[in-house]
Amino acid sequence: MVTIAETYHVPVLLKESVDGLNIQPDGIYVDVTFGGGGHSKEILSRLGKKGHLYSFDQDADAEKNIVNDDRFTFVRSNFRYIENWMQYYGVEHIDGLLADLGVSSHHFDDETRGFSFRFDAPLDMRMNNRAGKTAADVLNDYTEEQLADVFYLYGELKDARRIARIFVKTRQQGRIETTGQLLQVLGIDVDNPNGQWKKDMAKIYQALRIEVNHEMDALREMLKGATHLLRKGGRLSVITYHSLEDRIVKNVMKAGNPEGKVEQDFFGRFQSPLKPVSNKVTVPSEQEQTENPRSRSAKLRIAERM
Repeated sequence: MVTIAETYHVPVLLKESVDGLNIQPDGIYVDVTFGGGGHSKEILSRLGKKGHLYSFDQDADAEKNIVNDDRFTFVRSNFRYIENWMQYYGVEHIDGLLADLGVSSHHFDDETRGFSFRFDAPLDMRMNNRAGKTAADVLNDYTEEQLADVFYLYGELKDARRIARIFVKTRQQGRIETTGQLLQVLGIDVDNPNGQWKKDMAKIYQALRIEVNHEMDALREMLKGATHLLRKGGRLSVITYHSLEDRIVKNVMKAGNPEGKVEQDFFGRFQSPLKPVSNKVTVPSEQEQTENPRSRSAKLRIAERM
């Protein structure tokens, strides 16, 4: 029998990301992307009796993987609200935070969620499918200018304006509700062996997913909250998968803000609450990339609270 946890992704850079937290047995840690629980279980294995782990996930499916451990607390919420929840639990400071920002294999393989164009499914793409607008809502309700911005900013598509115009013109004949309709609108032949259409579709899906889930805003808020919560010497360990999120993480770790604006004091010394543990990113080994294709675009960055 296949469990829910097994349908989630194999944890990427498991040892490296948890090693990066420099775990103290009695410390308080946060895993803001619980998913199948792989990283959380590794963190718990290194904690002592007085240590504690808080794990966040807004997806109802993730709750089926909850760990039965007195040192573990599951938080059903978007990680952008980390400061509010830590205050709720009476936690003033944490010793480390881990984030694996990638979309799980579970989401891609669940044809009812609309995360993959491999299935003709409703265009949903919500991480929290209990609330909020869907990808179909974005495609059908946004103006041409708004759609073009989404495709350009989050999908980095050079012909974003043309694609937006196609959707706006087509939806006048009826709403675009499914993956099959989306492919048809763009005139894509899925049987065509040419892989270029797959790359373009991946960018369109990435853009819609980011917009639906407000991923960039949530990431900025989470990193801001994590910086406030980390005690001196505490670690931030973050795995990214595309340039948009990696740029934000890199800027926060080096300059203390998502824009990367370096502030200096009167004497010209850099003023940043975080310091990268290494100037080099950690990437999966060739063996891991072979065994787990999802890891191929992964980058791990680690910083310490000053």
